Amino acid sequence: MLERRFSKKGSLSSIARLLCIAFVLLFFWWLMVFLTDVPSFILPAPQMVFIKLWQLKALLFSHLLVTLFEIVGGLLLGVLLGFIFAINMQLFYSVRLWLLPILLFSQAVPVFALAPILVLWLGYGMFSKVVMAAIIIFFPVLMTCFDGLRHTPIGYLDLAKTMNVKTWQVVLRIRFPAALPVIASGLRMAVVVAPIGAIIGEWVGSGAGLGYYMLHSNARMQVAEMFAALILLAGLSIGLYYITDLVLKRLIPWNQEQR
Repeated sequence: MLERRFSKKGSLSSIARLLCIAFVLLFFWWLMVFLTDVPSFILPAPQMVFIKLWQLKALLFSHLLVTLFEIVGGLLLGVLLGFIFAINMQLFYSVRLWLLPILLFSQAVPVFALAPILVLWLGYGMFSKVVMAAIIIFFPVLMTCFDGLRHTPIGYLDLAKTMNVKTWQVVLRIRFPAALPVIASGLRMAVVVAPIGAIIGEWVGSGAGLGYYMLHSNARMQVAEMFAALILLAGLSIGLYYITDLVLKRLIPWNQEQR
């Protein structure tokens, strides 16, 4: 009960800090517009942006749902592939020997350059954006999972060896649970960067989504609408991060670093 009370206090304090930071940023934004008298087509005042948010709430919400589905789909695909490749690299030395250089070489190719190719191959629909988001999070998830699997406490492995536990059981029942705190860090990172892949895919070619709406508004010099979509995107990313963090803390209660 005491731990739950402290965890609730910690979550409430983090939300309070987040709201305080947002308020300070909005104040400095308003102050800069007020003091410099910058034209609204360059930097609109915060109140203009929030008015647009309210006026276009239905339209923006529809685009928000599209981007949310793309991000969640990319997260599920990228995390699944990252786990599969990391476990196989741990189980089979030959896979690790040949696959790791290929993965390192693939990171030399800018992810942004792949977006037009993916749209050309997979079309302008949602799937190309899901794949783009999966690609951008695949390598961080893979490497954190692989590093976590490699750094299992030696005592656990010695005990498994004395009990003649099979190799795949050691990976799934000992290495993987022991690696969860490290994997959780990779998942938190993935949630933060996944929206980048979805938005880039929407910029290259799409018919819906916050990235598409921002590009469409930019072409029409509707700067307040662009900022409204940007605020929604930032709120979506922060919300996904805090939800992921809360779920991981519940699923990994033995991670002492989270207390």
